Amino acid sequence: MLRKLIFTVALLASSAVAAQPASKFLGDAIKGDNSESRLGQLIAARGSTAAVRSFGRTLTRDHDAARAQAAALARRMGVSVPTSMMPEARAEYSKLQHLRGPAFDREVKRYMIRDHRNDIGEFQDQARHGDRRTASLARQQLPTLRKHLRIAESLPG
Repeated sequence: MLRKLIFTVALLASSAVAAQPASKFLGDAIKGDNSESRLGQLIAARGSTAAVRSFGRTLTRDHDAARAQAAALARRMGVSVPTSMMPEARAEYSKLQHLRGPAFDREVKRYMIRDHRNDIGEFQDQARHGDRRTASLARQQLPTLRKHLRIAESLPG
């Protein structure tokens, strides 16, 4: 009896995992793209190695494209398209502005690994449990997020 109760509670808990509502997911995804694009510009300009500068250009290019895709979906769904950055990205941008050389590169690597791991988790949840339109968008953007994580992990420092 106890095993059956534990199994039932575990099953209910696992099915309670839900994706964000479509409008929140889209808003956050677009703010994330705004953030990564701005950070990418700074990284491309200030990275102390060619690999870090190249990563910055990749972030800007890929997240500008992802933003356009997410913004188009948001407009079709009647969701406002934010122009702001995520709060944690604004704080990171400010922090990076005060760093130079290898310390800058190390902070880029640290932040981008953590940020892309979080983003991948959120996009995977949306891909599994979101409404069909945002789930499709999340599935389409996951390979790029995984690519960014691999690049960040391979950066020196």
